[in-house]
Amino acid sequence: MKIVLVAGARPNFMKISPIVKEIEKTEGIEYFLVHTGQHYDKKMSELFFKELDIPVPNANLGVGSSSHACQTADIMRGFEPILINQSPDAVLVVGDVNSTIACGLVAVKMGIKLIHVEAGLRSFDRTMPEEINRVLTDCISDYLFCTEQSGVDNLIKEGISEEKIFLVGNVMIDTLLEYKVKAEKSDILESTGIYKNNFCVLTLHRPSNVDNPLILNRIFDAVEIIQKDVPVIFPIHPRTYQNIISFGLDEKLKNLLNLKIIDPLGYLDFLKLMSCAKFIMTDSGGIQGESTMLGVPCMTLRYNTERPITIDMGLNQLVGNNVNKIVDGYKKIKNGEFKNSKIPPLWDGLTSRRIIKILENDFNK
Repeated sequence: MKIVLVAGARPNFMKISPIVKEIEKTEGIEYFLVHTGQHYDKKMSELFFKELDIPVPNANLGVGSSSHACQTADIMRGFEPILINQSPDAVLVVGDVNSTIACGLVAVKMGIKLIHVEAGLRSFDRTMPEEINRVLTDCISDYLFCTEQSGVDNLIKEGISEEKIFLVGNVMIDTLLEYKVKAEKSDILESTGIYKNNFCVLTLHRPSNVDNPLILNRIFDAVEIIQKDVPVIFPIHPRTYQNIISFGLDEKLKNLLNLKIIDPLGYLDFLKLMSCAKFIMTDSGGIQGESTMLGVPCMTLRYNTERPITIDMGLNQLVGNNVNKIVDGYKKIKNGEFKNSKIPPLWDGLTSRRIIKILENDFNK
């Protein structure tokens, strides 16, 4: 059995790492790793491959940044010759980035089976590019591996055959559990001058938040209030930084004395930062899941989530981009007004093993 594995953006790397390791332990399965180059910055890509012990990709398409249409087209053009040369039995894609749908489309149009890891997640917000990628990838996939029961339920409602759907857990948690001890050795707290359980981690990258100057300014209005009470550490996404400059918000942020803006972090430093935080503010989907596993309160700066289990079982709350809601959410955390978190079913570090076992058994029939 030969599988082409696809990774393109930072969230993909944490998902593909345990799958690569599990395949390497399994006889009879060969893989070919493709990096589309959707994320190409050293701190957003190269460092992750090094820290997560991911082998050097067999191919790097180097597509870089561009519009959704151009990026998707460039990935498809670069990926097709690889499949022609490799003739794999299956293509495995993860998550919901442009690389996911682009490589998925090429595979199924060539009659190659498609495997989608992290299938079935739905925010039910079609203005999110990621939601379109999720829905379309699931429609054309032959194997749909779900992180939580809501994903299974969503796929069944959409008419996808139950024979294709598997509840296996969260591969990102495989990575978190594998590297948590190693991450504890990080000196990120010392280097930023902060103390355990006495700071907030902030991440922002969603277009709906960072591409609109009014919304981005509102979020920083809330941050201004919160940082008076607790230090806020902000590893800044390159695109978010560019927008802050272009919107003229950099002067405002310079005056927030307890807001510490730092460069993007590698996986180990960021995992240490999250695990030691008092709470997290984010618009990231993956971080919602990681915060649930770590038992750290999370305020999601969105009005929806594709990961409802992080609210039902974790310490996640949706606060949108409204100043009052964000500040009220912080007050709840400050006052300890939240229930105990629980670890979701199958988030046990064995998800990649379950995935490879299912594929191995199915292809050997």
